[in-house]
Amino acid sequence: QVPLVESGGGSVQAGGSVRLSCTGSSADVHASKCMAWFRQFPGKGREPVAAISIDSGTTYYAESMKGRSVLSRDSAKFSVYLQMDSLKPEDAAMYFCAASAPWSSRVCSSPAWPGPDRYFYWGQGTQVPVSA
Repeated sequence: QVPLVESGGGSVQAGGSVRLSCTGSSADVHASKCMAWFRQFPGKGREPVAAISIDSGTTYYAESMKGRSVLSRDSAKFSVYLQMDSLKPEDAAMYFCAASAPWSSRVCSSPAWPGPDRYFYWGQGTQVPVSA
């Protein structure tokens, strides 16, 4: 069973918007305190986009998408949503949802939150192509 299920990817034109959704599918994932989105370009490692504390709703953004994205959560639905606006062709990537291990605390509030190794659960990714 895939621990995180993403949806919402799809082709978008430059300047357009997309909203990605991610839902936890198991009780273990539901106990995570920090969820995040990463993106990966062909031949590259995963880079952070944003993270959110499930309890407080506090958000953290990487410089690449700061001001162009909003991350929110619905705790009752064990879901997070990434709204991305003013997309550029260089934003085209595979986007992955991630969640911290239930035994890990303060992942989001740590300066290390952008590190993929801080997250235990991953989705399969959703492609976001951006055409010029």
